[in-house]
Formats: sequence, C-alpha cells, structure tokens
Amino acid sequence: MVSDVKTYQVSGKMRIKNRWLPFSTTLKALRPEHALESVYSNLGSRHKLKRFDIKVDEVKEMVEVG
Repeated sequence: MVSDVKTYQVSGKMRIKNRWLPFSTTLKALRPEHALESVYSNLGSRHKLKRFDIKVDEVKEMVEVG
C-alpha cells in the first residue's frame, strides 16, 4: 500500500488567558484528520490548552511545486 504524505496548513485561534489569539502552522500528514489531531496535540502540550480552547478555522492542503 502506497501512502502519500502531504503538507497541510492549519489555521484558527486559541484561547490563552481569556483572549483569542490567531495561529497558523504547517505540517506533514497523511490525511487532514491526522493534521488536525497533531495540531490539537502540539498546542495542548505547548500551551496547556484543552481541545475546547482551540478553534480551527481551516485545514488546507498545500500544493508542492517541483
């Protein structure tokens, strides 16, 4: 089975001390769902956030030129 790893850009906002701050991150994943789980995991561990403190606005696949 051949799996293609793609690059995704995930953007949204996160609540830190009752303020919603924007974020945008680029990462590699097999599917958009995997990219979303990775964002929840990374932001949660770095900023001690729960999932309800993270609002994702967009998950889009980046087109690689080459």
